[in-house]
Amino acid sequence: AADQEKGQPNMSSQQSPLTIGIRLSIMMFLEFFVWGAWYVTVGNYMGANGMGDAIYWAYTVGPIAAILSPFILGMVADRFFSSERVLAVLMIIGGVALYIAPSVVGEGGAGSKTFILLLLLHMLCYMPTLGLTNTIAFTHLKNQEVWFPLVRVFGTFGWIGANILVSEVMEADMTSKPLLVAGGAGVLMGIYSLTLPHTPPPSKGKAISVRDILGLDSLALLKDRSFLVFMASSLLICIPLAAYYAYAPVFVADAGISNPAFQMSFGQMSEVLFMILMPFFFKFLGVKRMLLFGMFAWVARYTLFAAGAGAGAVEMGANSVYWMIIFGIVLHGICYDFFFVTGQIYVDQKAGPAIRAQAQGFLVLATQGIGMLVGAQISGVLINRIVIGDGAAKLKNWEEFWIYPAVAAFVIMVVFLFLFKDDPKRAVTEEDVAKAAGTEELV
Repeated sequence: AADQEKGQPNMSSQQSPLTIGIRLSIMMFLEFFVWGAWYVTVGNYMGANGMGDAIYWAYTVGPIAAILSPFILGMVADRFFSSERVLAVLMIIGGVALYIAPSVVGEGGAGSKTFILLLLLHMLCYMPTLGLTNTIAFTHLKNQEVWFPLVRVFGTFGWIGANILVSEVMEADMTSKPLLVAGGAGVLMGIYSLTLPHTPPPSKGKAISVRDILGLDSLALLKDRSFLVFMASSLLICIPLAAYYAYAPVFVADAGISNPAFQMSFGQMSEVLFMILMPFFFKFLGVKRMLLFGMFAWVARYTLFAAGAGAGAVEMGANSVYWMIIFGIVLHGICYDFFFVTGQIYVDQKAGPAIRAQAQGFLVLATQGIGMLVGAQISGVLINRIVIGDGAAKLKNWEEFWIYPAVAAFVIMVVFLFLFKDDPKRAVTEEDVAKAAGTEELV
């Protein structure tokens, strides 16, 4: 208690690294279990309950929360309260909001606006917890480059486990059960957070600066043309990316593939594999080629989806359709790791120690915030204009829909190829990958 009154973490010094690692791994597992349980299924649930034309709003609330969460962290959590207590309160409030969200949905999609508002409340509570869990982990792991990757990977396991439970085991993709599971898990996570090691507010006593919170000092890096090209490309590539997060599970279901959330989990499985292999690829490819491979994987993914939609439904006997779509999903490991994690490493190398954290925050604001927000809105307009009808006609419309993000990603890739100049400062290590993985906002 004395240690806590002095504002010093006390549990790390009293318990073995293995014990701390296990406790933090459970934290990460629950953290991403909550997100994975509802995020992949909510589109199909909304479509089955008369809210199909509002699916894109369910994937707009996350970017809005990503833009606002730095203020919640910077003005409250980082300065006035211990991280584990803020984590507990946010997870419980967010969990309750998610749990009651299906209860407001009526016949024919009635109550959809209230449903979206409850999702927004949940995400406003949830997004800051991504930073809080990383803060707690980095505070209490003594050998971070060894332990953090092992702890953080349990977050991905939590996402995969949630997809398997609600989709493969419960077969509940079209029902409200995933929202109830996620809400209950959120409350459980909140209670568990109260048992985590005490983590004092890291910025206690420091002046609050909107400039620091938004990372405006990192704008000076935009004077470097290659950095400007990288930031612009990162923001723009997230616009077509939003179509994948919002509508890939719906497309998988329309293509006749059962348990779509379970099928989507193969993307997270490949993410784990490519995260392990990243230092090896860096040695031979370098930053520019890694980023280009990530962009090309997006082009290939959307092209495969379009080709799969044009070939017909799986239930009609076109087995090649299944493999085209699944391969497009498995490309997530390259899409995410090669672009986002590489991008975070590039920013870390370009920014000096004084603005490193600000630069990472600016990257998240541009990509997971502004880029995904614009992308969700555009994809919603496209889906509601293009993807209508049933059966083969609807799949033909899906083919047209996926061509748009494929072309957009291709154009961005070509511009990046000619305008970006690789300027590596040093070799990339496993520690660099671990640090970058710790700053991610979306799985």
